[in-house]
Amino acid sequence: MLTARHKLDFKTSKRSAKKISEASNIQEVAVPARLPRITKMMALAIRLDHLIKTGQVSDQAELARVGHVSRARLTQIMDLNLLAPDIQEKILFLPQFATVSAIPTEQSVRKIAQTTNWHSQRHLWKADQS
Repeated sequence: MLTARHKLDFKTSKRSAKKISEASNIQEVAVPARLPRITKMMALAIRLDHLIKTGQVSDQAELARVGHVSRARLTQIMDLNLLAPDIQEKILFLPQFATVSAIPTEQSVRKIAQTTNWHSQRHLWKADQS
């Protein structure tokens, strides 16, 4: 969770809207770039799988109901758990890119997850990264 603290001055005058200006005595804090969406989805898939394995929820259907998503969408997210462990790790530790073009898309990663052989998945991952 990000928290930013700023001191604001409100200035008003007759017949004009309020103007907000940032006070100058507070230092600016650099806001880090956002995590790639595929990284968030991979973390979510791992967390949801943990909830099922520990018995906190009974099955994917219950997760879909609680999460207000369709069963098909939940299956797409959970299929990310079928990736080879090293690919999952690479997805979880993707750098926070400023450009979107260098980030693998969820759709391309799901295509890799459809392959059951981890060796083939690694080959497809390398081809997708180049």
